[in-house]
Parts: sequence; C-alpha cells; structure tokens
Amino acid sequence: MIELIVVMAVIGLLLSIAVPRYLTALDRGKAQVQQQNLALMREAIDKYYGDNGRYPDALDDLVTKRYLRAIPIDPITEATDWVTVAPTDSKQSGRVYDVQSAKPASQLREAYRPPDSEGSGSVTVAGEEGAASDAER
Repeated sequence: MIELIVVMAVIGLLLSIAVPRYLTALDRGKAQVQQQNLALMREAIDKYYGDNGRYPDALDDLVTKRYLRAIPIDPITEATDWVTVAPTDSKQSGRVYDVQSAKPASQLREAYRPPDSEGSGSVTVAGEEGAASDAER
C-alpha cells in the first residue's frame, strides 16, 4: 500500500512539472502561427496594392483575386475574425491597409511563474514577453 502511495506521489510530481511546460509550448506555438498568418496576410495586402494601386476593400478580395487561397484562421480565437485597419491617408482607396488579431498573443497565458522571492505566495501568469506587437508592421 505504501508503494502505491509513493508511486502516485511521483506521478503527481512529474505531472505538475510536465503539464505547465506542455501548455506553455502550446501557447507559444499558437502565438508563432498567429504571427506567421499576420505576415502572410500583410504580404498579400502589399502585393495587392503593388498590382492594383489601391488597397483591398475586404480580406475576401485577397481570396477572390487569388493573393491568398483562403483567409487564415487565427489560432488563438480559432476563427477568421481578423481586425482590419484602414489607410490613414484619405487619398488612398480601399479599406484594408493592415490586419491585426482580434486577440493578440500577448493576452495568452504564456507560462506559470513561481511565487516571487518576497514570499507573497501569489501565483502570477506571465504574458508574451518580447513578442512583436500586432500593430507593428
């Protein structure tokens, strides 16, 4: 009976170490895919502007004109709910100058941090550190 308790304690200890690392890796992967999707759409918007001399009116224009096969899914929101940014110059036609995520990667639970050394005993969840902002282009 004691051996069973020891085995269960060891399994619990290993899981308490492995699960947070696994979840962190999942979140980091989603953030990387989100950044790649944003870069892909921004590149398509730039090519559209270069070919047509104007920005697209909607992201669907990039698909219909075959600059993209499909609008990528945001891995964080699991939908195609990208936020479009209109050109700041009123002389330029089109309504999609840039694209951002509806939920930036910085809002993800990045990693578990142990309590600080002051001994407050609080558990904090860290945000995406050092990641480029979705607003940066």
